[in-house]
Amino acid sequence: MNTSKKKKIIFGVTIGLVLLIIGSLVAIPVVVMNSLANMHVDFNEVWTAEDFGIEAEHFFVTTDDNLKISAFEVSTENPKAIIICISGIHNPSATVYFGHACFFKENNYATIVFDMRAHGESEGDMICLGYKEYLDTKAIVKHIKADSAYKNIPVVIFGLSMGATTAINSIGEIPEIDALISLSAFSSWEDVFYEFMASQSPVFLAKMVKPFVPLVAFVKYRVNVWSVKPVKEIKKLGNRPALIMHSTEDSEVPYANFERIINNAPSHVKTFVREGDIHSITESFTEPEKDKEYSAIILDFLDSNFSNDNK
Repeated sequence: MNTSKKKKIIFGVTIGLVLLIIGSLVAIPVVVMNSLANMHVDFNEVWTAEDFGIEAEHFFVTTDDNLKISAFEVSTENPKAIIICISGIHNPSATVYFGHACFFKENNYATIVFDMRAHGESEGDMICLGYKEYLDTKAIVKHIKADSAYKNIPVVIFGLSMGATTAINSIGEIPEIDALISLSAFSSWEDVFYEFMASQSPVFLAKMVKPFVPLVAFVKYRVNVWSVKPVKEIKKLGNRPALIMHSTEDSEVPYANFERIINNAPSHVKTFVREGDIHSITESFTEPEKDKEYSAIILDFLDSNFSNDNK
């Protein structure tokens, strides 16, 4: 075999190995993301407004990409603000926020809770990991702005976990939102993917896979995944108020995500950190008033920014 032919064989084998390695690195996020996202979540447990002694109006809105989103409105007379509440990737249902809605109503705030696309009664068969759910928020904001009862009423976005990620992305993409409350958001999908993988496999492998995660997300969702993520969107906050919370030992979204978001946030952003592994920040989520510290932090943030005297 001559030298030229040997070189061609070596080159071919090398290219083949490189392609095999790249294919394997791409396959990991594809498999993981498909298992997490290719579904519609039907909740085993839902709450009703009546469970908390309040009334709610059920309605639907339609997104720019033509999905119907299920929502509930808990109104109050002359509200200081209206608070939009969203939940996590697989659970609980956003109806878990009816406890918060009751607390808000007692303090003269209106509430809308909605299940993001591919959850509950909302349409869709693919969870978009925060990349496209801001379109769901946008449809809710349009509904609010079209309602004369909410003319000149400030809009607050409040999210938990992937809902918090969506809340940050929403305030970055939707200028009509006036304030943000975030509980346990991830800084970007590739960050939390890497952290989970590094905890389950060799770190060097997680580092090799990480650059392919946004590429897979781009192919899957067809959006600019490099800009629609909290570490970028939080920079668009401007002077709008925000309260960002996390727990130090969060096993679902590690505390480092909070640190990255805050490092990119404007200096006026308020923070609240809880010791321990409390992903929902409070262990009394359906009855927030029972957690005096948590409920006081939320109410103080709202009242300091949205009192009827300041309208």
